[in-house]
Amino acid sequence: MKRRRGGLARDDSPAALMAATIGPRPRRRTSRANASTEVARPRAVGRGARSASSVPTTGDAPAAGSGGVFPSLPAPPRPHLDARRARTYPLGKRASKVAAAAVGRALEPGLSFAEWLARLPDILAAADLRLAADTIARARLSGRGVAIGMGAHAIKVGLSPIIVDLMERGVLTSVALNGAGIIHDFELALAGRTSEDVGPGLDRGRFGMARETGAVLNEVIRGAARRGEGLGEALGRHLDTPRFPNRHLSIVAAGHRLGTPVTVHVAVGTDIIHMHPSADGAAIGATSLRDFHRLAEVVAGLSGGAYVNLGSAVVLPEVFVKALNLARNLGHRVRPLFTLDLDFLRHYRPGVNVVSRPTAAGGRGVHITGHHELLFPVLAGAVLERLALLGAAPDSPSARATARSRSRSARGSEGQSARGAGSRRTMRGRAGVRPR
Repeated sequence: MKRRRGGLARDDSPAALMAATIGPRPRRRTSRANASTEVARPRAVGRGARSASSVPTTGDAPAAGSGGVFPSLPAPPRPHLDARRARTYPLGKRASKVAAAAVGRALEPGLSFAEWLARLPDILAAADLRLAADTIARARLSGRGVAIGMGAHAIKVGLSPIIVDLMERGVLTSVALNGAGIIHDFELALAGRTSEDVGPGLDRGRFGMARETGAVLNEVIRGAARRGEGLGEALGRHLDTPRFPNRHLSIVAAGHRLGTPVTVHVAVGTDIIHMHPSADGAAIGATSLRDFHRLAEVVAGLSGGAYVNLGSAVVLPEVFVKALNLARNLGHRVRPLFTLDLDFLRHYRPGVNVVSRPTAAGGRGVHITGHHELLFPVLAGAVLERLALLGAAPDSPSARATARSRSRSARGSEGQSARGAGSRRTMRGRAGVRPR
Protein backbone atom coordinates (compact mmCIF):
# COMPACT_ATOMS: atom_id res chain seq x y z
CA MET A 1 0.00 0.00 0.00
CA LYS A 2 1.31 3.48 -0.83
CA ARG A 3 0.81 6.27 1.71
CA ARG A 4 1.44 9.99 1.32
CA ARG A 5 3.28 11.97 3.96
CA GLY A 6 4.17 15.55 3.29
CA GLY A 7 3.15 15.18 -0.32
CA LEU A 8 5.57 12.27 -0.99
CA ALA A 9 4.45 8.68 -1.65
CA ARG A 10 5.77 5.89 0.56
CA ASP A 11 5.56 2.19 -0.43
CA ASP A 12 4.68 0.02 2.60
CA SER A 13 4.12 -3.21 0.67
CA PRO A 14 5.79 -6.40 2.07
CA ALA A 15 8.18 -6.61 -0.87
CA ALA A 16 9.29 -3.00 -0.45
CA LEU A 17 9.74 -3.42 3.30
CA MET A 18 11.83 -6.56 2.76
CA ALA A 19 14.03 -4.82 0.19
CA ALA A 20 14.53 -1.85 2.50
CA THR A 21 15.29 -4.12 5.46
CA ILE A 22 17.86 -6.35 3.74
CA GLY A 23 19.40 -3.77 1.45
CA PRO A 24 23.01 -3.81 0.35
CA ARG A 25 25.63 -4.55 2.98
CA PRO A 26 27.25 -1.28 4.16
CA ARG A 27 30.89 -0.96 3.27
CA ARG A 28 33.23 0.54 5.84
CA ARG A 29 36.13 2.52 4.52
CA THR A 30 39.47 2.30 6.27
CA SER A 31 42.75 3.95 5.58
CA ARG A 32 45.83 1.93 4.81
CA ALA A 33 47.46 3.16 7.99
CA ASN A 34 44.91 1.74 10.38
CA ALA A 35 43.47 -1.07 8.24
CA SER A 36 45.46 -3.73 10.08
CA THR A 37 44.74 -2.43 13.57
CA GLU A 38 41.21 -1.11 13.39
CA VAL A 39 38.58 -3.36 14.93
CA ALA A 40 35.02 -3.15 13.65
CA ARG A 41 32.60 -2.05 16.29
CA PRO A 42 28.98 -3.17 16.16
CA ARG A 43 26.36 -0.56 15.60
CA ALA A 44 23.37 -0.44 17.87
CA VAL A 45 20.23 -0.48 15.82
CA GLY A 46 16.82 0.06 17.25
CA ARG A 47 15.34 -1.55 20.30
CA GLY A 48 16.80 -4.93 21.45
CA ALA A 49 19.96 -4.59 19.38
CA ARG A 50 22.91 -6.90 20.17
CA SER A 51 26.58 -6.73 19.45
CA ALA A 52 27.88 -8.50 16.36
CA SER A 53 29.93 -10.86 18.54
CA SER A 54 26.71 -12.25 20.10
CA VAL A 55 24.96 -12.87 16.77
CA PRO A 56 25.72 -16.16 14.98
CA THR A 57 26.64 -15.71 11.33
CA THR A 58 27.07 -18.19 8.50
CA GLY A 59 29.54 -17.27 5.80
CA ASP A 60 28.39 -14.28 3.80
CA ALA A 61 24.66 -14.76 4.43
CA PRO A 62 22.89 -11.40 4.33
CA ALA A 63 21.92 -10.05 7.73
CA ALA A 64 18.24 -9.64 8.50
CA GLY A 65 16.53 -6.88 10.41
CA SER A 66 17.22 -3.16 10.57
CA GLY A 67 20.79 -2.19 9.87
CA GLY A 68 21.90 -5.73 8.79
CA VAL A 69 21.86 -7.34 12.29
CA PHE A 70 19.65 -10.38 13.14
CA PRO A 71 16.78 -9.52 15.51
CA SER A 72 16.96 -10.93 19.02
CA LEU A 73 15.31 -14.39 19.37
CA PRO A 74 14.19 -15.91 22.66
CA ALA A 75 16.52 -18.51 24.12
CA PRO A 76 15.10 -22.06 24.52
CA PRO A 77 14.63 -23.47 28.01
CA ARG A 78 17.51 -25.50 29.44
CA PRO A 79 16.59 -26.84 32.86
CA HIS A 80 19.35 -27.87 35.23
CA LEU A 81 19.42 -31.65 35.77
CA ASP A 82 20.84 -33.41 38.79
CA ALA A 83 21.75 -36.96 37.64
CA ARG A 84 22.18 -38.00 41.27
CA ARG A 85 18.40 -37.91 41.66
CA ALA A 86 17.64 -40.26 38.70
CA ARG A 87 15.25 -43.10 39.61
CA THR A 88 15.98 -46.79 38.90
CA TYR A 89 13.99 -50.02 39.20
CA PRO A 90 14.80 -53.76 39.40
CA LEU A 91 15.95 -55.53 36.22
CA GLY A 92 13.35 -58.22 36.84
CA LYS A 93 10.55 -55.71 36.28
CA ARG A 94 11.85 -54.61 32.88
CA ALA A 95 10.44 -56.03 29.64
CA SER A 96 13.33 -57.52 27.61
CA LYS A 97 13.43 -58.45 23.93
CA VAL A 98 16.08 -61.19 24.16
CA ALA A 99 15.76 -64.21 26.46
CA ALA A 100 18.25 -66.97 27.12
CA ALA A 101 15.86 -69.48 25.55
CA ALA A 102 16.08 -67.60 22.24
CA VAL A 103 19.84 -67.59 21.80
CA GLY A 104 21.52 -70.04 19.46
CA ARG A 105 23.33 -73.22 20.38
CA ALA A 106 26.86 -74.16 19.45
CA LEU A 107 27.33 -76.15 16.23
CA GLU A 108 29.34 -79.31 15.73
CA PRO A 109 30.40 -81.43 12.75
CA GLY A 110 27.97 -83.95 11.30
CA LEU A 111 24.70 -82.21 12.15
CA SER A 112 21.69 -82.89 9.95
CA PHE A 113 19.99 -79.93 8.34
CA ALA A 114 17.12 -80.18 10.84
CA GLU A 115 19.58 -80.17 13.73
CA TRP A 116 21.48 -77.22 12.27
CA LEU A 117 18.24 -75.32 11.79
CA ALA A 118 17.13 -76.02 15.35
CA ARG A 119 20.35 -74.50 16.70
CA LEU A 120 19.84 -71.12 15.06
CA PRO A 121 18.88 -68.25 17.36
CA ASP A 122 15.17 -67.53 17.58
CA ILE A 123 15.81 -63.82 17.05
CA LEU A 124 15.21 -61.36 14.18
CA ALA A 125 15.82 -62.93 10.74
CA ALA A 126 16.20 -66.45 12.13
CA ALA A 127 12.84 -66.12 13.86
CA ASP A 128 11.32 -64.73 10.66
CA LEU A 129 12.75 -67.69 8.74
CA ARG A 130 11.03 -70.13 11.09
CA LEU A 131 7.80 -68.14 10.83
CA ALA A 132 7.94 -68.17 7.03
CA ALA A 133 8.66 -71.90 6.85
CA ASP A 134 5.86 -72.73 9.27
CA THR A 135 3.36 -70.45 7.52
CA ILE A 136 4.13 -71.82 4.07
CA ALA A 137 3.98 -75.44 5.27
CA ARG A 138 0.67 -74.94 7.06
CA ALA A 139 -0.79 -73.09 4.08
CA ARG A 140 -0.10 -76.02 1.80
CA LEU A 141 -1.36 -78.57 4.32
CA SER A 142 -4.64 -76.65 4.46
CA GLY A 143 -4.91 -76.55 0.67
CA ARG A 144 -3.97 -72.87 0.32
CA GLY A 145 -1.76 -71.57 -2.45
CA VAL A 146 1.87 -70.50 -2.25
CA ALA A 147 2.88 -68.29 -5.17
CA ILE A 148 6.35 -67.00 -5.95
CA GLY A 149 7.33 -64.03 -8.08
CA MET A 150 11.01 -64.03 -8.97
CA GLY A 151 13.55 -61.92 -10.76
CA ALA A 152 16.05 -63.32 -13.23
CA HIS A 153 18.96 -63.10 -10.81
CA ALA A 154 17.58 -66.04 -8.85
CA ILE A 155 17.99 -68.18 -11.98
CA LYS A 156 21.45 -66.79 -12.69
CA VAL A 157 22.71 -67.82 -9.25
CA GLY A 158 21.60 -71.43 -9.75
CA LEU A 159 18.24 -71.74 -7.98
CA SER A 160 16.28 -73.31 -10.85
CA PRO A 161 16.63 -76.93 -9.62
CA ILE A 162 15.34 -75.95 -6.17
CA ILE A 163 12.40 -74.03 -7.65
CA VAL A 164 11.54 -76.97 -9.92
CA ASP A 165 11.79 -79.40 -6.99
CA LEU A 166 9.39 -77.32 -4.90
CA MET A 167 6.99 -77.24 -7.86
CA GLU A 168 7.21 -81.02 -8.23
CA ARG A 169 6.58 -81.52 -4.51
CA GLY A 170 3.53 -79.27 -4.71
CA VAL A 171 4.94 -76.67 -2.33
CA LEU A 172 4.94 -73.90 -4.95
CA THR A 173 1.57 -73.67 -6.67
CA SER A 174 2.43 -70.92 -9.17
CA VAL A 175 5.46 -69.01 -10.45
CA ALA A 176 5.64 -65.51 -11.93
CA LEU A 177 8.73 -64.43 -13.89
CA ASN A 178 9.85 -61.19 -15.44
CA GLY A 179 11.00 -60.98 -19.05
CA ALA A 180 14.66 -61.60 -18.24
CA GLY A 181 13.70 -64.74 -16.36
CA ILE A 182 12.56 -66.57 -19.48
CA ILE A 183 15.79 -65.62 -21.26
CA HIS A 184 17.99 -67.34 -18.68
CA ASP A 185 15.51 -70.21 -18.37
CA PHE A 186 15.55 -70.75 -22.15
CA GLU A 187 19.35 -70.58 -22.48
CA LEU A 188 19.88 -73.05 -19.64
CA ALA A 189 17.41 -75.48 -21.22
CA LEU A 190 18.95 -75.17 -24.68
CA ALA A 191 22.67 -74.65 -24.12
CA GLY A 192 23.20 -75.49 -20.47
CA ARG A 193 24.68 -72.05 -19.79
CA THR A 194 23.54 -68.42 -19.55
CA SER A 195 24.49 -64.90 -18.38
CA GLU A 196 26.99 -62.94 -20.47
CA ASP A 197 29.55 -60.31 -19.47
CA VAL A 198 27.77 -57.10 -20.42
CA GLY A 199 30.72 -54.69 -20.47
CA PRO A 200 32.84 -56.09 -23.33
CA GLY A 201 29.75 -56.83 -25.41
CA LEU A 202 28.34 -53.36 -24.86
CA ASP A 203 31.57 -51.75 -26.04
CA ARG A 204 31.19 -53.48 -29.40
CA GLY A 205 27.41 -53.49 -29.66
CA ARG A 206 27.24 -57.27 -29.32
CA PHE A 207 25.58 -57.44 -25.89
CA GLY A 208 22.37 -59.45 -25.95
CA MET A 209 22.56 -60.30 -29.64
CA ALA A 210 22.88 -64.11 -29.47
CA ARG A 211 20.86 -65.29 -32.44
CA GLU A 212 19.00 -68.30 -31.01
CA THR A 213 17.77 -66.52 -27.91
CA GLY A 214 16.08 -63.70 -29.79
CA ALA A 215 14.85 -65.73 -32.75
CA VAL A 216 13.29 -68.61 -30.81
CA LEU A 217 11.74 -66.63 -27.98
CA ASN A 218 10.27 -63.98 -30.26
CA GLU A 219 8.86 -66.66 -32.56
CA VAL A 220 7.22 -68.40 -29.60
CA ILE A 221 5.72 -65.08 -28.48
CA ARG A 222 4.33 -64.33 -31.96
CA GLY A 223 2.83 -67.80 -32.18
CA ALA A 224 1.25 -67.46 -28.74
CA ALA A 225 -0.32 -64.16 -29.77
CA ARG A 226 -1.81 -65.73 -32.89
CA ARG A 227 -3.29 -68.60 -30.86
CA GLY A 228 -4.55 -66.36 -28.06
CA GLU A 229 -2.26 -67.93 -25.44
CA GLY A 230 -0.28 -66.50 -22.57
CA LEU A 231 3.48 -66.23 -22.86
CA GLY A 232 4.29 -68.67 -20.06
CA GLU A 233 1.89 -71.31 -21.32
CA ALA A 234 3.25 -71.23 -24.89
CA LEU A 235 6.90 -71.18 -23.89
CA GLY A 236 6.44 -74.01 -21.40
CA ARG A 237 5.00 -76.26 -24.08
CA HIS A 238 7.82 -75.31 -26.46
CA LEU A 239 10.58 -76.04 -23.95
CA ASP A 240 9.13 -79.30 -22.64
CA THR A 241 10.39 -81.31 -25.61
CA PRO A 242 13.50 -83.42 -26.33
CA ARG A 243 14.91 -80.58 -28.43
CA PHE A 244 16.04 -79.01 -25.16
CA PRO A 245 18.52 -81.38 -23.51
CA ASN A 246 18.54 -79.49 -20.20
CA ARG A 247 14.80 -78.98 -19.91
CA HIS A 248 14.93 -80.46 -16.40
CA LEU A 249 16.46 -77.11 -15.38
CA SER A 250 13.63 -75.11 -16.93
CA ILE A 251 11.05 -73.63 -14.55
CA VAL A 252 8.77 -72.80 -17.47
CA ALA A 253 8.96 -76.35 -18.87
CA ALA A 254 8.23 -77.74 -15.40
CA GLY A 255 5.10 -75.61 -15.25
CA HIS A 256 3.85 -77.17 -18.48
CA ARG A 257 4.79 -80.68 -17.38
CA LEU A 258 3.12 -80.34 -13.96
CA GLY A 259 0.18 -78.13 -14.89
CA THR A 260 1.48 -75.41 -12.54
CA PRO A 261 0.74 -71.86 -13.72
CA VAL A 262 3.90 -70.04 -14.83
CA THR A 263 3.27 -66.47 -15.93
CA VAL A 264 5.65 -64.00 -17.58
CA HIS A 265 5.42 -60.24 -17.05
CA VAL A 266 7.38 -58.16 -19.53
CA ALA A 267 8.34 -54.50 -19.41
CA VAL A 268 8.94 -53.63 -23.06
CA GLY A 269 12.48 -52.48 -23.73
CA THR A 270 14.05 -54.07 -20.67
CA ASP A 271 15.08 -57.41 -22.22
CA ILE A 272 17.74 -58.27 -24.76
CA ILE A 273 15.29 -59.96 -27.14
CA HIS A 274 13.56 -56.60 -27.64
CA MET A 275 16.67 -55.42 -29.55
CA HIS A 276 16.30 -58.19 -32.11
CA PRO A 277 14.59 -57.55 -35.45
CA SER A 278 12.15 -60.39 -34.73
CA ALA A 279 10.64 -58.62 -31.70
CA ASP A 280 6.91 -57.86 -32.03
CA GLY A 281 5.69 -55.32 -29.49
CA ALA A 282 2.02 -56.10 -30.04
CA ALA A 283 2.60 -59.82 -29.49
CA ILE A 284 4.73 -59.19 -26.39
CA GLY A 285 2.05 -56.96 -24.92
CA ALA A 286 -0.85 -59.26 -25.74
CA THR A 287 0.73 -62.42 -24.34
CA SER A 288 2.04 -60.70 -21.23
CA LEU A 289 -1.38 -59.15 -20.56
CA ARG A 290 -2.99 -62.60 -20.72
CA ASP A 291 -0.45 -63.78 -18.18
CA PHE A 292 -1.30 -60.82 -15.95
CA HIS A 293 -4.96 -61.85 -15.97
CA ARG A 294 -3.93 -65.41 -15.18
CA LEU A 295 -1.81 -64.21 -12.27
CA ALA A 296 -4.75 -62.16 -10.98
CA GLU A 297 -6.79 -65.39 -10.88
CA VAL A 298 -3.98 -67.08 -8.94
CA VAL A 299 -3.79 -64.19 -6.46
CA ALA A 300 -7.58 -64.19 -6.04
CA GLY A 301 -7.24 -67.66 -4.50
CA LEU A 302 -4.45 -66.81 -2.05
CA SER A 303 -6.64 -66.16 1.01
CA GLY A 304 -4.88 -67.97 3.84
CA GLY A 305 -1.91 -68.57 1.57
CA ALA A 306 1.42 -66.92 0.86
CA TYR A 307 3.19 -64.84 -1.76
CA VAL A 308 7.00 -64.83 -1.95
CA ASN A 309 8.93 -62.12 -3.78
CA LEU A 310 12.37 -63.47 -4.66
CA GLY A 311 14.79 -60.86 -5.93
CA SER A 312 12.50 -58.59 -7.94
CA ALA A 313 12.93 -54.94 -7.00
CA VAL A 314 10.44 -53.26 -9.35
CA VAL A 315 8.48 -55.21 -11.97
CA LEU A 316 6.96 -58.09 -10.02
CA PRO A 317 6.11 -56.09 -6.88
CA GLU A 318 4.23 -53.68 -9.14
CA VAL A 319 2.54 -56.51 -11.05
CA PHE A 320 1.59 -58.31 -7.83
CA VAL A 321 -0.05 -55.30 -6.19
CA LYS A 322 -2.11 -54.64 -9.34
CA ALA A 323 -3.16 -58.29 -9.58
CA LEU A 324 -4.16 -58.19 -5.91
CA ASN A 325 -6.16 -55.02 -6.38
CA LEU A 326 -7.96 -56.46 -9.41
CA ALA A 327 -8.85 -59.58 -7.44
CA ARG A 328 -10.23 -57.52 -4.55
CA ASN A 329 -12.05 -55.22 -6.95
CA LEU A 330 -13.87 -58.27 -8.28
CA GLY A 331 -14.98 -59.40 -4.83
CA HIS A 332 -12.15 -61.62 -3.57
CA ARG A 333 -10.96 -60.54 -0.12
CA VAL A 334 -7.57 -62.31 -0.33
CA ARG A 335 -6.95 -62.17 3.40
CA PRO A 336 -5.39 -63.18 5.63
CA LEU A 337 -2.29 -63.19 3.47
CA PHE A 338 1.33 -63.89 4.34
CA THR A 339 3.93 -62.15 2.18
CA LEU A 340 7.68 -62.61 2.19
CA ASP A 341 10.34 -60.49 0.50
CA LEU A 342 13.70 -62.18 -0.06
CA ASP A 343 16.50 -60.07 -1.53
CA PHE A 344 20.08 -59.07 -0.84
CA LEU A 345 18.98 -55.44 -0.48
CA ARG A 346 15.77 -53.95 0.84
CA HIS A 347 13.99 -51.93 -1.80
CA TYR A 348 11.07 -49.53 -1.65
CA ARG A 349 8.57 -51.31 -3.89
CA PRO A 350 8.84 -54.77 -2.33
CA GLY A 351 8.53 -53.10 1.06
CA VAL A 352 5.27 -51.31 0.29
CA ASN A 353 3.76 -53.43 -2.52
CA VAL A 354 4.55 -56.86 -1.10
CA VAL A 355 5.23 -56.62 2.63
CA SER A 356 3.10 -53.79 4.05
CA ARG A 357 0.16 -52.70 1.88
CA PRO A 358 -1.22 -56.12 0.83
CA THR A 359 -1.26 -57.37 4.45
CA ALA A 360 -2.61 -54.21 6.09
CA ALA A 361 -6.19 -55.54 5.99
CA GLY A 362 -5.20 -58.90 7.48
CA GLY A 363 -2.08 -61.02 7.55
CA ARG A 364 1.59 -60.37 7.94
CA GLY A 365 4.53 -59.37 5.79
CA VAL A 366 8.19 -60.16 6.44
CA HIS A 367 11.55 -59.08 5.00
CA ILE A 368 14.52 -61.46 5.11
CA THR A 369 17.65 -59.99 3.61
CA GLY A 370 20.51 -62.04 2.23
CA HIS A 371 22.09 -63.50 -0.88
CA HIS A 372 19.62 -65.50 -2.95
CA GLU A 373 21.94 -68.47 -3.43
CA LEU A 374 22.25 -68.87 0.35
CA LEU A 375 18.94 -67.67 1.68
CA PHE A 376 16.44 -69.43 -0.58
CA PRO A 377 17.90 -72.95 -0.22
CA VAL A 378 17.76 -72.51 3.55
CA LEU A 379 14.12 -71.43 3.35
CA ALA A 380 13.26 -74.34 1.04
CA GLY A 381 14.93 -76.81 3.38
CA ALA A 382 13.19 -75.27 6.39
CA VAL A 383 9.80 -75.64 4.69
CA LEU A 384 10.44 -79.30 3.90
CA GLU A 385 11.61 -79.97 7.44
CA ARG A 386 8.49 -78.31 8.79
CA LEU A 387 6.29 -80.41 6.53
CA ALA A 388 8.12 -83.52 7.72
CA LEU A 389 7.63 -82.51 11.33
CA LEU A 390 3.92 -82.03 10.68
CA GLY A 391 3.83 -85.50 9.11
CA ALA A 392 3.15 -84.56 5.52
CA ALA A 393 6.47 -84.03 3.74
CA PRO A 394 6.02 -84.80 0.04
CA ASP A 395 8.50 -87.22 -1.46
CA SER A 396 11.19 -85.91 -3.74
CA PRO A 397 10.86 -86.79 -7.44
CA SER A 398 13.87 -89.14 -7.20
CA ALA A 399 12.30 -90.94 -4.23
CA ARG A 400 9.03 -91.28 -6.13
CA ALA A 401 10.88 -92.62 -9.16
CA THR A 402 12.68 -95.16 -6.99
CA ALA A 403 9.40 -96.18 -5.36
CA ARG A 404 7.74 -96.60 -8.77
CA SER A 405 10.68 -98.67 -9.98
CA ARG A 406 10.52 -100.91 -6.91
CA SER A 407 6.77 -101.24 -7.30
CA ARG A 408 7.14 -102.31 -10.93
CA SER A 409 9.85 -104.78 -9.95
CA ALA A 410 7.66 -106.21 -7.20
CA ARG A 411 4.70 -106.51 -9.54
CA GLY A 412 6.90 -108.19 -12.12
CA SER A 413 8.20 -110.70 -9.56
CA GLU A 414 4.68 -111.46 -8.38
CA GLY A 415 3.55 -111.91 -11.96
CA GLN A 416 6.40 -114.26 -12.71
CA SER A 417 5.63 -116.26 -9.56
CA ALA A 418 1.98 -116.43 -10.48
CA ARG A 419 2.79 -117.47 -14.04
CA GLY A 420 5.21 -120.09 -12.74
CA ALA A 421 2.63 -121.49 -10.31
CA GLY A 422 0.02 -121.56 -13.05
CA SER A 423 2.41 -123.34 -15.36
CA ARG A 424 3.20 -125.96 -12.72
CA ARG A 425 -0.52 -126.52 -12.08
CA THR A 426 -1.11 -126.89 -15.82
CA MET A 427 1.67 -129.40 -16.14
CA ARG A 428 0.35 -131.43 -13.21
CA GLY A 429 -3.14 -131.30 -14.71
CA ARG A 430 -1.83 -132.55 -18.02
CA ALA A 431 -0.07 -135.39 -16.24
CA GLY A 432 -3.40 -136.50 -14.70
CA VAL A 433 -2.66 -135.11 -11.24
CA ARG A 434 -5.47 -133.05 -9.72
CA PRO A 435 -4.19 -129.83 -8.17
CA ARG A 436 -4.69 -129.68 -4.42
